[in-house]
Amino acid sequence: MSIWNLSTLQLEEFRPGIMSKAEMGENLIMVCMEIGREQEDTGHEHPFDQCGVVLDGQIEMFIGNERNKLNSNESYFIPAGVRHGWKTFGKPVKLLDVSAKN
Repeated sequence: MSIWNLSTLQLEEFRPGIMSKAEMGENLIMVCMEIGREQEDTGHEHPFDQCGVVLDGQIEMFIGNERNKLNSNESYFIPAGVRHGWKTFGKPVKLLDVSAKN
């Protein structure tokens, strides 16, 4: 079992512009991540559902043909097989993300 305090959780570089910490179980992956300012994922898809909540900041997400700006305490759900991506703006964004283990 793993307990996280999200306000003090130590993140490590996942790739340039993204810091994260992941916990993997048999079936799920939980990731806390901080995406730097002015970063973008132009889109990808995967064969599993994904969901999460914005902890801090603002991020623009697209899921299929829908595009929205999400702020702190707003959540998202991405169905399996649907193309999605995101863009950050002038400050970093912190997310808690959960998906099935592939």
